[in-house]
Amino acid sequence: MPDVFVNYRTGDGDQTATTLHNKLTARFGKDRIFRASQSIRPGAFFDDELTRGVRRSGVLLAVIGPDWIGHPALHRTDDWVRKEILEAFRCGIPVIPILAGRRTERPTRSCLPKPLARLADCQTLRYDNQNDAYDMQRIGDALTDLIPELAKAEEVAAKNSSLNAAQNTVDTAYGGTVVQAGTVHGDAGTVIRGSQGPVHTGPGNLYNNSAHVTGDDSISTFVAGDNHGGIRQDFGAARSGRDKDDER
Repeated sequence: MPDVFVNYRTGDGDQTATTLHNKLTARFGKDRIFRASQSIRPGAFFDDELTRGVRRSGVLLAVIGPDWIGHPALHRTDDWVRKEILEAFRCGIPVIPILAGRRTERPTRSCLPKPLARLADCQTLRYDNQNDAYDMQRIGDALTDLIPELAKAEEVAAKNSSLNAAQNTVDTAYGGTVVQAGTVHGDAGTVIRGSQGPVHTGPGNLYNNSAHVTGDDSISTFVAGDNHGGIRQDFGAARSGRDKDDER
């Protein structure tokens, strides 16, 4: 059963309605928020579902965009934005006007159709996408105050979210064990078994079947293959740096 019914007019506040639906669903869980384009099943009777959705909700959020008050449909008795708000009033369901954007003004009794005049007396909240985090937090907190069950739903949604975030997938593990660990304090080592070739896991040089050349920049020694009986070398005076430069 949905706890929050999102009332909005297409073309004036529908983007805000989408944001409210998505972020409140993330906070409170699936199926807690009713928005017509997402919550009505294909093939269901639109009129019946809207009326039932309002009656079963604990609060109605009336999204009011900058052109909401002046929209001519608001004065027609068959307008669903108007009908949903009036149904909430008849059922004693709290109505919270959500002012979309920083410039949208709060409606006054004089600018509303007479049946909707009560809407001007309802305490409003504002959602501005430039102040997204604060405004969404405030709206969500107001909803948990009105509907205590939402606080429990929020705990469940947060727990499920953390569990999903911690999941890892390993397709196949050969010849060993896969272990998932939490925070590791200190050093973590590497264990290698059954190596068939060179393995290098730390700093320093790796020599693999290659000659090893040692010595300073003036004298070097090349050693390769087997050497029985030792190696002896005699060197005369080393040439100067100038001599080496002349040979480049």
